[in-house]
Amino acid sequence: MAEQKSMLYRLKPLTDRLPTVQRPEGHVHFRTKIMWVILMLVFYFIMTNVFIYGLDTEGSLDLFAQYRAILAGAQGSLMHLGIGPIVTASIIMQLFVGAKIIRLDLTNDEDKAMYQGAQKFLVLVMILVESIPQVFGYLVPSNTFIAGLNNVVGTGGLIDGQGLAQIIIIAQLFIGSYLVFLMDEVVSKWGIGSGISLFIAAGVSQAIFTGTANWVPAMPNEEVSLSNPPSGTIPKTIYFLTNMSASDLAGGGYESILLSPPNPMIALIGTIVIFMFVAYIESTRIELPLAHGGARGARGRYPIKLLYASNIPVILMAALLANVSMFTLLLWNPDSVLSQIPLIGHNSALGYFEPGETNPAGGLAWYLSAPRGLADWLLPMLNPEAYSAQVYGHSSLQILIRVLTYFGVMVVGSIIFAKFWIMTTNMGPEAVARKIESSGLQIPGFRRDPRVLKRVLERYIPVVTVISGALVGALAAGADLIGTVGNASGTGVLLAVGILIQFYEALGREQMMEMHPMLRGFFGGE
Repeated sequence: MAEQKSMLYRLKPLTDRLPTVQRPEGHVHFRTKIMWVILMLVFYFIMTNVFIYGLDTEGSLDLFAQYRAILAGAQGSLMHLGIGPIVTASIIMQLFVGAKIIRLDLTNDEDKAMYQGAQKFLVLVMILVESIPQVFGYLVPSNTFIAGLNNVVGTGGLIDGQGLAQIIIIAQLFIGSYLVFLMDEVVSKWGIGSGISLFIAAGVSQAIFTGTANWVPAMPNEEVSLSNPPSGTIPKTIYFLTNMSASDLAGGGYESILLSPPNPMIALIGTIVIFMFVAYIESTRIELPLAHGGARGARGRYPIKLLYASNIPVILMAALLANVSMFTLLLWNPDSVLSQIPLIGHNSALGYFEPGETNPAGGLAWYLSAPRGLADWLLPMLNPEAYSAQVYGHSSLQILIRVLTYFGVMVVGSIIFAKFWIMTTNMGPEAVARKIESSGLQIPGFRRDPRVLKRVLERYIPVVTVISGALVGALAAGADLIGTVGNASGTGVLLAVGILIQFYEALGREQMMEMHPMLRGFFGGE
């Protein structure tokens, strides 16, 4: 019985009643899919510009500031949580299934449906887990909003104006986050690719464009000057070159242009290099020759890409590190309930923060946080006197340990998540062998048998999965160390490039299936 296989089936009456997007009953035409993709993308940008009603934007802190582009969110808007709850729920489910804590056979349709339903329920839980601590610690309701609600509910009741204001803000965050989840389902079922990936690419692209071409100075309330230049890389470079003498440029101007934040030229160069390198390795693949058993002369190839696990492991690692940063900040804040927890509450070893800052200043959280370009690690090591404030006074040895720790965690974590992702998405040797066999194809020179195909694929897929996870983790960490424009982060640039290339390939597959309907079965189409 299915109920004996997993305790999750007890949630089935609840998960079956959760709002969902129905799958299309038949084939969705290419133009219709494009329409849904564009519509969801427009809706995403609308939501990033619908700000939370009643929020004091000046008095609030953004816990996910350094992960904004990756989490596809916008501070203070309905997209404040971004895709964080969705990805976190995916991490938890993958870990539990991979460790056999939850016993589900994802090759079984019923178990797979239960897995997806449980993940949807967990998304709702994670929305509350991520929104409630923020609202009661860092997302502050405005005094005007609280005063207006006090006039409605009074101040002596069970809930006063401030409590009601916090509940209203949580409700807005909940609605916004669940809408993102439904939008992702619309894209995956009625459109092309993944909604989460689409929103990440949109957010990162916007950040890169702004960081490259923004004429607004770093301190917008003050006039543009040599100490307050335009924040975009190109306007900043033009301003320095036209307003500095040759002696000033030689005395520190070139350093400001090339290395100093915001958006130094090295960050733009690093962004371009990462873009080109990822575009190159995305096309690197092993191609297994295939022949059709029933049609003599019909041959093809099954590609096993070098980035076999795609960029999903990096998305999961970024979400995991974002949650580490958030909860260590909540544990450190003396006004937070979590800071009262024995041993871990307000423990500087886990992570401590400067007043008004959301980036860790020390502790374990600092060692796990992403360096924000050369100014955050290389320059303080080479010139501690001038740049020690960038690293909160840490020594060169501590900075080196941080760089190595972050790089190692990204690589190892990405390998682990790559293995889990392959296992949970039917991309392992056994599932691929069944897919090839069901399409009537076989490897020339081998018997047409899924077990034979599986043994051949086991020579390649597990090895490529490890290489794929290690490579994307190393690329993301390396790009973070070099720096990128617009605070997009190295992980963000890596994701955006990979997503755009995969979306382009998905467009090609969809057009091919539209012209040749018999290919839909092989590509998994309807």
